[in-house]
Amino acid sequence: MVGIVPDPRDQAEALLEKAYADTLSRVPSGATIFDAHTHVGDDIDGFYSRRDELLAFLDRSGAVGAFTFCLDEPDREPAFTAANDRTMADAAQSGGRLLPFVRLDLEDSPIEEARRVLDLGARGIKLHPRAQQFSVGDARLDPVFGLSAEFGVPILIHAGRGMPKIADELAQLMSSHERAQLIIAHAGVADLDRLTGHFSGRPGVVFDTAVFNFFDLAHLMGRVAPEQVVYASDYPYGQHPGSLHVVLCACAAMGYSDEQTRAVVGGTSLAIADGSAPTPTSAPGERELRYAAPLLRIHHYLAMALPMLWMQMPDRIGVMGLALNTCQTDGPHEELLGSVAENLACAHALWELAEETEDEKESWTLRRTSMRIMHLADVNVLAAGE
Repeated sequence: MVGIVPDPRDQAEALLEKAYADTLSRVPSGATIFDAHTHVGDDIDGFYSRRDELLAFLDRSGAVGAFTFCLDEPDREPAFTAANDRTMADAAQSGGRLLPFVRLDLEDSPIEEARRVLDLGARGIKLHPRAQQFSVGDARLDPVFGLSAEFGVPILIHAGRGMPKIADELAQLMSSHERAQLIIAHAGVADLDRLTGHFSGRPGVVFDTAVFNFFDLAHLMGRVAPEQVVYASDYPYGQHPGSLHVVLCACAAMGYSDEQTRAVVGGTSLAIADGSAPTPTSAPGERELRYAAPLLRIHHYLAMALPMLWMQMPDRIGVMGLALNTCQTDGPHEELLGSVAENLACAHALWELAEETEDEKESWTLRRTSMRIMHLADVNVLAAGE
């Protein structure tokens, strides 16, 4: 009798549920989770987020709330006015869980729009230099940072992919406006060493964790105080459980105490929202992580696979087969590698199914689920460093 081959979509659902349970078990007792970087609206790239979906996303991790702002909306002209009004309306209907930020375009009445929405109760300012195509050295940013100081609200600025070096310009702006507050998004990966060099220990400056790469977070956490790191998902781009899992694993790898981890996952963001952000202590220092060769080999193969999956390419190189074969290595990590193999086998099956699926939307959904499961496996491999 021929056995029934399980549907990889059903397997993926079960694996994600298992990962949710594992992730939530890592949250320290007494922690309050708050997400410092989420979106509502529609982006010109096709991603979208609805208020009820965002609230359900927060519920999934037990988060009490989030900072939120609009995406790069199709009707962003003029001045993101319509989109900012929608953000305010969504926040007003969220039971106080969504704290709205005003998004600005330097080309279109930024100060007037900022004042208008801040007067309506916005709790921060969102700037995206890459999407709105302006330099962090643009003189028009100076009065925006002045508004941060005047209203006592943070500026969240994109500092991830697609950006040049920005640390010196941001340092100058913050020096000119000592009461301004800054949330450097995506762990400042565009200029991480220089940003942390300028701002480590600086009151009023924090880095959010909305990145995919475990090593980005480990590097950041060694260079700034724990009070300067705030959990962020970047929803709808970031998803659970991976966005929270990678942060908790990085906190553990860097030796954060339960108290410090509680600050990261929500305590500091809630203090920022209340206007009483904690004074940073000191950076713990960069930690040397050592890995058994099979773990590094698996990570390397997955680092090759993920870009191909993202670019909707087939695995012509066969890197998933190499990763799976490496999981069969005997040694001290046998139990971990068994779990990783289960995840990678499912991710590989989803990838292959996506290649066979003619419906473009369904194919993308399969690829994205494959990426989520592959990411969880990679984080677990890297969290096993000593």
